[in-house]
Amino acid sequence: MPSPDTASVKGPVPAAAGSARASAASTARAYREDAATHLYGLNAQRVYKGKLPPMLYAIGVLEVDIDRAGKVTRLRWMRAPKHAPEVVAEIERTVRAAAPFPAPTRMGKVTYTDTWLWDKSGHFQLDTLTEGQH
Repeated sequence: MPSPDTASVKGPVPAAAGSARASAASTARAYREDAATHLYGLNAQRVYKGKLPPMLYAIGVLEVDIDRAGKVTRLRWMRAPKHAPEVVAEIERTVRAAAPFPAPTRMGKVTYTDTWLWDKSGHFQLDTLTEGQH
C-alpha cells in the first residue's frame, strides 16, 4: 500500500534509495520515463501537484549518463537556468542523491535528457510526467 507521500505520484513507486530496480527500456526515450518515475518516488513531497503556473521560476534541460548498475556517471546541462544557480545546484544534488537509478539492463548504459520545470516554491515537475501548465 502506498504511503500518503507517494499516493499521488504518477506511475509505479520505485524502490527506496540505495536499491536499484531493473529497467526494461530499450531506448533512451523509454528509459526517461523510468528515471522520472524514480525521481518522483524519491521526491514525492517536492513534486508540484496539479498544473504548473503560467510563469515558472526556472526551466533546465539536463542530460544524465547512467551506467549498467544505475550509477550517475555524468551530468551535462543542455540549457541551465543561469539566473538561478541555486536551482542548478539543487537539481544536480537531487539527481545524484537518487542513485542508483533503475539499471538499464537491455542497453547496458544510457544517456537520457529531461526538462526540469521549477516553481518559485521550490517544487518541480519533470517534462516527462508533467501535468501541464495553466
